[in-house]
Amino acid sequence: MAKAGNIERVVERADTELMPPPMYKVILNNDDYTPMDFVVEVLQLFFRMNEHQATEVMLQIHHQGKAVCGVFPFGIAETKVVQVNQFARQNQHPLLCSLEKA
Repeated sequence: MAKAGNIERVVERADTELMPPPMYKVILNNDDYTPMDFVVEVLQLFFRMNEHQATEVMLQIHHQGKAVCGVFPFGIAETKVVQVNQFARQNQHPLLCSLEKA
């Protein structure tokens, strides 16, 4: 019977620190045609805001021209922008959603 020799394993530990992903703001822009209740619906559907929060953000969009709806990693922010813009077009509204680096 053959004996297996002792096998020594060396495990090196990498002391690299993971950086959080860059974050992006998702922004809704005001226009003169999209109804306020549609904007509230978008905020509830895509950004999980309750009615009170959605109304507050909608009023900020209305009075200031735009508002941040959330801050997300790029992939999530980009997906939300595409979904909101598609939903607005499907419902024949010119509502514009965009993103910018946070």
